[in-house]
Amino acid sequence: MFTGIVTDIGTVRTIEPRNDVRRLTIGTVYDTSTIALGASIACSGVCLTVVAVQPDAFEVEAAPETLSVTTARDWQVGGRLNLERALKIGDELGGHIVQGHVDGVATVVEREDLGETTRFVFEVPAALGPFIAAKGSVTLDGTSLTVNEVDGLRFSCLLIPHTLAHTTWGDVQPGGAVNIEVDMMARYAARLAEFR
Repeated sequence: MFTGIVTDIGTVRTIEPRNDVRRLTIGTVYDTSTIALGASIACSGVCLTVVAVQPDAFEVEAAPETLSVTTARDWQVGGRLNLERALKIGDELGGHIVQGHVDGVATVVEREDLGETTRFVFEVPAALGPFIAAKGSVTLDGTSLTVNEVDGLRFSCLLIPHTLAHTTWGDVQPGGAVNIEVDMMARYAARLAEFR
């Protein structure tokens, strides 16, 4: 479990195909001596398992399902990723409950710099549209954000300068793709409604 509060921007150092998986080395400022093998780290919203550590990096493997559903298939050496270590009991829950189970990819339709804030408009696949609600939570590239307005399959979020400066969002432009995880409560509410 995660909170959607990004705590580092990692850099992809190597990508090595291994049969049907990709092994990635990701540079980080985290104290890697405190990262256990098997630990989960959210990489731009994708929960990946640590399989090796180096003094200033960790290694993960992206399986076929991850590569087919997320932007991990497009990651390149030198690319920057929003990172978050797994939530510990007693940690502050500053965002919302995030599983790191990406539901799909959203397209960035518009970016509007408004001075103090930046407004992004996204479009989601039709299957995810019902899970997006105004004033609800959504996880985009590992960042917990509040949905402002919804119009069909499009919705907007406002980002403050701190978020733009301390995540990869400062680089995001229209036409880009971001990982989306819908709110867990919305997913379960929809599932329960199927049985009424």
